[in-house]
Amino acid sequence: MSPPPAVAAVRPFELACPRLDAERVGNGATPGVWHFDAGLPGRHVLLTALIHGNELCGAWALKDALAAGLRPRRGKLTLAFCNLAAFDRFDPLNYAPARFVDEDMNRVWSADKLASPDTQERRRARALLPWVEQADWLLDFHSMSNADEPLQLTGTQPRNIELALKLGNPAHLVADAGHAAGVRLRDYGRFGAEGENGTRSLLIECGFHGAPTVARDILARFLLEAGTLAADDIPPGWLADAAPRQRALRVTHAVAARSADFRFAQPWQGLERIARAGTVIGWSDGEPVATPYDDCVLIMPSLANLRPGVTVVRLAQPI
Repeated sequence: MSPPPAVAAVRPFELACPRLDAERVGNGATPGVWHFDAGLPGRHVLLTALIHGNELCGAWALKDALAAGLRPRRGKLTLAFCNLAAFDRFDPLNYAPARFVDEDMNRVWSADKLASPDTQERRRARALLPWVEQADWLLDFHSMSNADEPLQLTGTQPRNIELALKLGNPAHLVADAGHAAGVRLRDYGRFGAEGENGTRSLLIECGFHGAPTVARDILARFLLEAGTLAADDIPPGWLADAAPRQRALRVTHAVAARSADFRFAQPWQGLERIARAGTVIGWSDGEPVATPYDDCVLIMPSLANLRPGVTVVRLAQPI
């Protein structure tokens, strides 16, 4: 049976675009990077925003952190506004093109791609690389094109899953191995290495393009857990109530589009639990895509960036 026609709906962008005239300068040699050293032993924590130029919640969180004068009590704190060239293309009425300039900046974090700086994103990643390689803990801020519920993407390392559970928010944790199209910042180098090596790295999806309240809450929790800040350093109203219960899901399959001919069976929003194995959730080049097991959970279904090789949905089960 032929799949029904489907069109990826584009939701109106609700979050105001921050002015980053001062923030993009930075306080050192790398534009858009702010670095602070407490002069006392401690972790080097790196907070990154705008890996995708149309995901503004992290930029707001970093801008608010600078405005609040947050400084490390111990160790070092680095804040990076990453893909400013893509951000400069942002248009709230047509925001998808501002995701990147030449290629997805969250797929370039491998030695082979970084060695070939023939795109804007790879050149910017190379400029940021010294800060990434120095960091012990990394929190990367993102948002989503259709889902409202925030997700903490932990990767597969137990140390990151354990940290995400300690933070207490958000309610949904997703252990995923990344993308076939390239390595994410969260998994670069020793951040993606197995075993206990002192690093921690999380990617927070703050909901639909995206809640600054979620971003500020996770930023505060992360810096408290790292020992970078003390409780009385956190501005009033930043910490939200902890989730009553956290739910951890492990991604078992990542469904990638083979071409631009991919359709979902219905407008999935994410976190739907499909009771029966073999349920058709969409079609790829006219062929059905079905759930591989009972109680399959759909993670981040999206056709917003549809092209060959792009992950359109992940399939997960409870850990």
